[in-house]
Amino acid sequence: MGETMKQEKGFGVFIAAWAYILWGILPVYWKMIEQVPPLEILSHRVIWSFFFVSAVVLFTKRDLLKKFLQDQIKEKKTIMGLMLASFFISINWLTYIFAVNTGHIVDASLGYYINPLVVVLLGVFVLREKLNFWQTTSFVLAGVGVIYMTVSIGKFPWIAVILAVSFGLYGLSKKLIKVDAALGLLLETLFISPFALGFLVYLAVNGQQSFLSGSLHNNLFLMGTGIATSLPLLLFGIGAQRIPLYMVGLLQYIAPTISLILGVLMYGEPFTRDHMITFACIWTAIAIFTLSNLKGRVKRKKTAPLSQE
Repeated sequence: MGETMKQEKGFGVFIAAWAYILWGILPVYWKMIEQVPPLEILSHRVIWSFFFVSAVVLFTKRDLLKKFLQDQIKEKKTIMGLMLASFFISINWLTYIFAVNTGHIVDASLGYYINPLVVVLLGVFVLREKLNFWQTTSFVLAGVGVIYMTVSIGKFPWIAVILAVSFGLYGLSKKLIKVDAALGLLLETLFISPFALGFLVYLAVNGQQSFLSGSLHNNLFLMGTGIATSLPLLLFGIGAQRIPLYMVGLLQYIAPTISLILGVLMYGEPFTRDHMITFACIWTAIAIFTLSNLKGRVKRKKTAPLSQE
């Protein structure tokens, strides 16, 4: 039994790591269609994700979908959660595409580095959770990094903040609905598909669309946005359920690290001394935050048997 659990955990780590690797190299995909306006890319991303995930859910999770539609879809909390999740993930996707295709991959990676801190901060303000000393220290350090970047470079890192906050609020919205990752993406894209389709029709009527009016390259890559979006999420759903939450917390930094390297080395984005100081503050904050969480986990593990007696 122990050996089987180890194999399951190892498989989970492997699959989850690949999900984050795919998320990390996603800028390369968006760069392939950077001549297409971000809002048009987003609209295609929503539509093709809906079609792709629909096929996956209908073939592999039909019973789960049926149960959800019978039991949960009528609840106001579920509808509100889906609407909020759809709204926030749309903002997140649009901002990320805009960041990549306007030469701000470094800023985008900063956003996903600070996202875990923002999630906890949202927990403090929305769910009334409490911070310990080390968590507070990590927030102060991250704040210092953001302020330093604003003062030294002369601009507020709005891309990083919007990405971190929108994804944090997306996660918070998902707490309102207990649903499988693939099914969740299907329902979220279903909610925003009418808007995406309406925008694409508007572009077509006005002769401004890129799809079916440009190169075969653009057509194929726009159609492929559904797979590019959904595949990492499906892999993450498979991997995350086989590994502890703390391990997911460690693996999540793979994606922004890859994106940062791509932005600087592959696409030649600036990474100055001021960037280095900012990221050093953020990385130190993350290290303190992660170690604090691991220490708390070990402490709870040691005291758990005593509390059960």
